[in-house]
Amino acid sequence: MIKALLFDLDGTLLDVDMAAFLPAYLKALAPRVDGVMPPKQFIADLMAATETMIRNDDPTRTNQDVFLDDFFRRTGLAPSEWLPVFDDFYRTDFHCLRSLTAPRPLARPLVEAAVARGYEVVIATNPVFPRVAIEARLAWGNLDGLPFRLITSYEVMHFSKPNPRYFAEVAEMLGRRPDECIMIGNDAAEDMTACRVGMRTFLTAEGRVGQIKESCPPTWEGTLEEVLQRVEQGRW
Repeated sequence: MIKALLFDLDGTLLDVDMAAFLPAYLKALAPRVDGVMPPKQFIADLMAATETMIRNDDPTRTNQDVFLDDFFRRTGLAPSEWLPVFDDFYRTDFHCLRSLTAPRPLARPLVEAAVARGYEVVIATNPVFPRVAIEARLAWGNLDGLPFRLITSYEVMHFSKPNPRYFAEVAEMLGRRPDECIMIGNDAAEDMTACRVGMRTFLTAEGRVGQIKESCPPTWEGTLEEVLQRVEQGRW
């Protein structure tokens, strides 16, 4: 029996083109180090540290630990001095990116319906951002204030998509078997990897990206409207 619904955020519950969002994000963040290091070098170091975090397979280190250690080693910046600067960015300038996103009209009703039916609902976004940045995007998508069972941020997770251990860790944190969970997302390459640990998957038509892998075909494909119908009718 299905107990938990895992929803990807960017491109699934939140309408956003990450190919446009990420460059704008980097452009907004880079001025924070103006006069300290060249912006291009800062961005290169940031992206390299992010890649190190995504490749991490050490269950003893959170994504945050991996990223910060690698990033500050590369840049030579002092964590005690610069962490407050970046925290301030997420609480202020980061919100200028809201115009690059839009709520999906069915997203909030879908989550509310899932909660009403007794499902545990997880925001299973790739945990490469701090919690404050994820909460901002939830607010932009009219998804704030909902009783999510778990939000996968880089502070609490030890793996990233498409590593199957990310999905296994989510199930473990919920106290559920993987076969009691469904991963719902728009990324055929990343979200559908949940099948490798025994989760069923739903590939959404809205914002679909990536190529379906023969080793991980989605259990279902369709629209968020179809997901909502399944939730309301108890057809999982």
